[in-house]
Amino acid sequence: MPRPDVCVVGEINPDLILYGLPEELRPEQEVLVEGIRLTLGSSSAIFAHNLSALGTRVGIVSKIGSDSLGKTALDWLSNAGVDVTRVSCAASGTPTGLSVILAHPGHRYILTYPGTMSELTYADLDFDYIFSARHFHLSSYFLHRALRPRTTEIFRDAKAKGLTTSLDTNDDPDGKWSDNVLDVLRFVDIFFPNEREAKKIAGTDDLTKALTILTNLCGLVVVKLGSKGALAREGSKEWRSDSVRVDPVDCVGAGDSFDAGYIHRFLEGANLEDCLAYASIAGAFSTTCEGGTEAFRDRSKTTQFFREQLASR
Repeated sequence: MPRPDVCVVGEINPDLILYGLPEELRPEQEVLVEGIRLTLGSSSAIFAHNLSALGTRVGIVSKIGSDSLGKTALDWLSNAGVDVTRVSCAASGTPTGLSVILAHPGHRYILTYPGTMSELTYADLDFDYIFSARHFHLSSYFLHRALRPRTTEIFRDAKAKGLTTSLDTNDDPDGKWSDNVLDVLRFVDIFFPNEREAKKIAGTDDLTKALTILTNLCGLVVVKLGSKGALAREGSKEWRSDSVRVDPVDCVGAGDSFDAGYIHRFLEGANLEDCLAYASIAGAFSTTCEGGTEAFRDRSKTTQFFREQLASR
């Protein structure tokens, strides 16, 4: 494979999604669910898969276990055109991680076993490969506990090598929202939080104040607002994009798909407004199928959806 346009460092975990659960689960009560989906999950893998499906050359650096879940997830990525040659297998015997998602209308519960995600270290990274790309992306900052102490260094070196960079921290399951991430942001060109994450990281309940704090650290903050669309702030300038109207089936991976759409157009040299609009389309398209990547597996359907949405804007 030619050198990637984008190198992603992060986790490769499947998602097991259960649909049709009651609101309340009681101990010892057996509950029958209405539907189930085993699909590619985790922020890094969804981002890499869908960005590749959009036509960007993508490589991923990660670690999986020597089990069927890891192999299956790797096959899903490879089938989408992602270069997985820098994915290693854990010698420790730790299995690949897994997220179990209990889907309810309007909300969800996410139960994650990190698995090999917690074992990905600085020493596992092929920096010649990473820095051969044009753009570097990292997701799930707070979950990569073995990698996190040197994440600032990775972003700093990527910038020194001339790469553009992006970060999506996702949630912090410990609820600590460590100040260390603020150091990383000094070397981030595009930061992709949702509204809650932006406020938590900035340490304020006011989104306007959060944006001021965050844009003083990194070049551009793009905030995902769900049904309210998205906004981007660069210095004192602000842009907004409305959400794309679809009949949503599942919101899993919508934010990661949004990121993928933005970076795809960013690397094509599009202006910020076009990047934001394309990202909103990608996020909405993701919700039209179960799971974060299923919609993007059909290339002809993907092409048609984007063509129709762009023509209507």
